[in-house]
Amino acid sequence: MEKKCIKCVVWDLDETVWHGILSENDQLRLREGIADTIRLLDERGIINTVASKNNAEDALRQLESFGLLEYFLLPQVNWGVKSASIRAIKETLNIGYDAIAFIDDQPFERDEVKSVLDEVNCFDVDVIGGISADDRFIPRFITEESAKRRMMYVTDELRKQEEEQFTDNHSFLSQLDLQFNIALAEEKDLQRVEELTVRTNQLNATGYSYTYEELQQLLENDGYRVLVCELTDKYGTYGKIGVSMLQTAGDAWNIHLLLMSCRVMSRGVGSVLLAYIIQQAVKYGKTLYADFLPTSRNRQMYITYKFAGFKELGKLENGGVQLVHDGVTVPVIPDYLQLTATDLSAR
Repeated sequence: MEKKCIKCVVWDLDETVWHGILSENDQLRLREGIADTIRLLDERGIINTVASKNNAEDALRQLESFGLLEYFLLPQVNWGVKSASIRAIKETLNIGYDAIAFIDDQPFERDEVKSVLDEVNCFDVDVIGGISADDRFIPRFITEESAKRRMMYVTDELRKQEEEQFTDNHSFLSQLDLQFNIALAEEKDLQRVEELTVRTNQLNATGYSYTYEELQQLLENDGYRVLVCELTDKYGTYGKIGVSMLQTAGDAWNIHLLLMSCRVMSRGVGSVLLAYIIQQAVKYGKTLYADFLPTSRNRQMYITYKFAGFKELGKLENGGVQLVHDGVTVPVIPDYLQLTATDLSAR
């Protein structure tokens, strides 16, 4: 399933979010319907942020006076080029440029961004009136995680602030009270599972996106296990952040899909799901295979497989590679987290 959905909208301010020029002391007024549009995007799990050439203190104060400041993460208000601001936003959110929409009334600003960051979706302000019905701004499902996405990023910032107080990462992770849960997916999880397969590109071993209907069929198939992971710590939940599609027929298990949200990689949990599947395969004497289909973004997953004891066995019909585990290398679950997991021997 191919559907490119915008994950982040980067707003210009002058003559875009509001009418008037802040630095010229104009009498500013919000564009009609803009507040509702920003709140709607937020409810859909799409991040709002700002790239504006203004004095930062004045611009943020103005957004606060309009009651909108809380909806904007990582606002970039400075006198530099806007492509640099968007690059900073992209690197912090760890999303693709093609998942970013930039809305600005000035053709020059849009052209500058497009000339440097060709994948960014650049729009004039006339797009605003149609955003609510525009497919590019409508995720297929609004899940519990998507509706809380902004607050999850806010909580992440609190974690980062605490992390800066530690001299080594292990000490920081050890006191976070990380709880990692691996469970068989239920029907109520499928909207989020589909969302993860659509949204996760860098840490998706095949790059394939599963539809709700495909997932439902797999759930009803005794030869498959659909696994979902959830991570929590003392600050709250990260939500469901990992998925694996495991074929478990006979003495051979095959990982057809393995993905992990980029949001949790700094928590050192990126390989926990794979490590647990390997442990279970070794425990029950199963030969473990895995599919890897290279994309422009997922090489890290190939490296993860190789470090975990997989080697190439042959080519797949889709151009990918079939890997097989050596049956000996068993990764260790990090000691700074508590793992609870379903046993894979029985459904």
